[in-house]
Amino acid sequence: MTVKKSERLIVKFITNQASQEEIEALTKWLEERDNQIMFKDFVKTNFAIDAAMNTFDSIGVRKLLSERIQSENNVFVKTRFSSYYKYAAILVMALGSFYFYTNGNLSKSNKNVIVPKVDEIVLQLDNESRETLDPSDSRDLTDKFGKVIGKQNKGRLVYTDAYTGGKLVYNTLRIPYGKKFEVQLSDGTIVHLNSGSYLRFPVKFLKDQNRHVDLIGEAYFEVAKDKKHPFTVNAQNVNVEVLGTKFNVSTYTEDVSTDIVLVEGKVSLYKDKKTLDNQVYLTPGLKGTTIKGQQKITTESVNTDYYTAWVTGSLVFKNASFDEIMKKLERNYNVTFINRNKILGKEIFNARFDNEPLEVVLKYFSDSYSIDYKINGSQIIIK
Repeated sequence: MTVKKSERLIVKFITNQASQEEIEALTKWLEERDNQIMFKDFVKTNFAIDAAMNTFDSIGVRKLLSERIQSENNVFVKTRFSSYYKYAAILVMALGSFYFYTNGNLSKSNKNVIVPKVDEIVLQLDNESRETLDPSDSRDLTDKFGKVIGKQNKGRLVYTDAYTGGKLVYNTLRIPYGKKFEVQLSDGTIVHLNSGSYLRFPVKFLKDQNRHVDLIGEAYFEVAKDKKHPFTVNAQNVNVEVLGTKFNVSTYTEDVSTDIVLVEGKVSLYKDKKTLDNQVYLTPGLKGTTIKGQQKITTESVNTDYYTAWVTGSLVFKNASFDEIMKKLERNYNVTFINRNKILGKEIFNARFDNEPLEVVLKYFSDSYSIDYKINGSQIIIK
């Protein structure tokens, strides 16, 4: 295992984001005496832990690991528990006198620990009542009359009954920074919503009328095919019309442009009212871009994976300025960057991070590009 890979695993374990496979890899690495020393030195250096402390609670760590197993929805069957506790025991031995958990987290007083802000996912119903959604919950979703209109299955809302002959009833889903969510619309269309996004959609679509939703932020759409009911996304200053397809829309209010990337099918882009002359068509592998305040829609060929990797938790930066990177990191982790190095903000970088804690991302930039920073709660100050 390379040094950088071992450091990533250590950070993911300490920040409570390591999977069982990652813990197994880490503990196998820790079987070597030299690696145990490296582990302790890394934790001490990067997390400001006092090596003289001798209050490490091995029973507490075992309990914490047990809770991690159960939090995975019993993915690991009982026959694997003994193996898992073997790894827990190795970790307890490796950690020795280090005590860095307080209620399952690093001590909040530790100045080197990032403490992201925590905001709630909010669903606004047609009657203007608001509900907070806990991604760990499963429950029925009801309208103002108490009628079940859908279900929450943890990180996804599922609406039922595709069409209605009555009037449109809208719900609005607001996703804060640091969280993602999914909604399956009543027609079967699946929408993956990125951090800091807003989606307004009908509880049921009307018979013999186009399907229509409004988006601010970023979303990946898997639109259910229905030739009788074209599907339109209003992305602030541009409309995206489809019959059935997969595409990504990024239209944050603070960004200068709106980007639509087509993965599958065909879409039509237009501004204002649709005419025969003002439509731009995308085929798979094309990105359509419009700049705020301009009428023109430009297209270019792209690698669609760069624009859809966020759906599976990855962050991809391709020819991105550090200012752009900081903006995406703020959304993804719900933190605030204060950049005191204005020249650095314009520098261009290429990088990819797959479900990594922010600590790993920052360490990568620090090690690779000598970027200096300090942490103050949910603030990261670039020096």
